[in-house]
Amino acid sequence: MPITFAVLLWPREGREGEFLAYEDDALALLREHGGRLLSRVRRLEAGDHANPFEIHVIELPDEAARERFEGDPRRAALADRREASVAQTVMWRVEDVT
Repeated sequence: MPITFAVLLWPREGREGEFLAYEDDALALLREHGGRLLSRVRRLEAGDHANPFEIHVIELPDEAARERFEGDPRRAALADRREASVAQTVMWRVEDVT
């Protein structure tokens, strides 16, 4: 059964460009583990650091696929870029209620 997550992301201040490049590369790996990016939205208000900069809704086939994605060595190789550009991440398992 597919599992769905909402991922709230805050970039480090002044590192938004690096953050976007990192996220593009990390999300590209998602498809290789059977995952889908259902939505990627970005806030419009500049300078609002209290709220997430981007919210992703992702779906993976199952928990094993999530573990493979999170453990992918190519994703691990991006860790320095993540550390340099991502200030905070909050991830919740969610379900569609529409």
